[in-house]
Amino acid sequence: MVLAGKLITELGIKTPAERFFKLFASELHEVQNLCERVHETKLHQGDEWHDTDTVKHWTYIIDGKVHTCYETIEEVDEQNKKSIFKLFGGDIDEHYKVFKLILEVIDKSDGSATVKWTVEYEKINEDIDPPNGWMEYLSKCTRDIDAHLVKGARVAL
Repeated sequence: MVLAGKLITELGIKTPAERFFKLFASELHEVQNLCERVHETKLHQGDEWHDTDTVKHWTYIIDGKVHTCYETIEEVDEQNKKSIFKLFGGDIDEHYKVFKLILEVIDKSDGSATVKWTVEYEKINEDIDPPNGWMEYLSKCTRDIDAHLVKGARVAL
């Protein structure tokens, strides 16, 4: 009876690692404008989007269904381009005791970059399926953000 698990996906991106990470580290409010599967996000508690004590409310689509949850930032490691987000409330609490998204943006030796998403979870019981829909959701959002940032970089030139 395994209740805890991890799902991991890595995606190559065209955006420089520093720029992609910056969106999540200091421009998180922009995600709703860049990802078609994110319908809305708003501050629920707190004044600053990137403080660890701020709570955001997210509305998004996974597997064709609208979901909601709350999110806080547990950690931001700018040197290693890594952020940990804790999700709770709404649909998350119906299935999971623990649910974290870990974002790592990795510079490659050839000048390219990779985005690594890890979903760490603990199910409330063994009848709950792993959150496999999150992998497609994160992959699609990563592609949407990368396309927007690459397009923006071309316009800036």
